[in-house]
Amino acid sequence: MERFAWKGRIREGMQAEYKRRHDEIWPEMLELLKAAGIRNYSIWSDGRDVFGYYECSKGIEFAEKTQAGSLVVDRWNDYMQDVLDLEMDPETGAQPKLSRMFLME
Repeated sequence: MERFAWKGRIREGMQAEYKRRHDEIWPEMLELLKAAGIRNYSIWSDGRDVFGYYECSKGIEFAEKTQAGSLVVDRWNDYMQDVLDLEMDPETGAQPKLSRMFLME
């Protein structure tokens, strides 16, 4: 199992809307994430800064490819554009990977 972490920034005044959209996440988006092997997914915030973490039971490369080829992910990204600023990796279509500095299991 591989781990993945990403970061982003919620646009000014959109914290409540960001939270609402995730509270009402689409069932088809959850299905796609599970099909990509994504488990134990959580998103944390510190004001407008957000940090996401998930585990990839089928590997990060599989998760990235599954998401990159999905119309559901494309719709979700369009839906979130007005509330979230994300840097995207042009090669993978996903957020750039953060480097792990410490792990305690």
